[in-house]
Amino acid sequence: MIAVIGHGDLGDTTLELVEAELRARLQRPAEGAAALVRAGAGLPVVFGRAAREAGRKLTVLLPAQGVVPAALPEPDRRAAGELLVLAEQVRLLAFDPADRDACVSADELLVKESRTVFAVWDGSHSDGRDATAHLVAFARTRGIRVEIVWPEGCVRGRA
Repeated sequence: MIAVIGHGDLGDTTLELVEAELRARLQRPAEGAAALVRAGAGLPVVFGRAAREAGRKLTVLLPAQGVVPAALPEPDRRAAGELLVLAEQVRLLAFDPADRDACVSADELLVKESRTVFAVWDGSHSDGRDATAHLVAFARTRGIRVEIVWPEGCVRGRA
């Protein structure tokens, strides 16, 4: 599996740059590796689009309460719908999408199930909201290959 992690505060211009870079990387041969993403707006959607355009199977992790999908925060609902259309497989994962720590734990599971992680990361340290640096270190300590994706011109912020 190839998974993506990264900053959640990326604007449209940066997401366009990232999507083009992800598309190029996903075109490379990787023994038919499928793509894995946690449902959400922004980066998960551009990764899902790039994976499908590259001909890769896409698995989407959807939050659940038991065996029932959990309600996503408003900004993620439309994005999750698009990801579900792109997905070959959907897996329910018990976590609360409104709880930051639960989301980080879900991302750790996503990383553990991957052979390669694309980290859309500017190299900054984790803070109280963004856990990208933590997830990069988490992957590396487990021997999971990490590719940093931060094309020229990328900036943090929703602008």
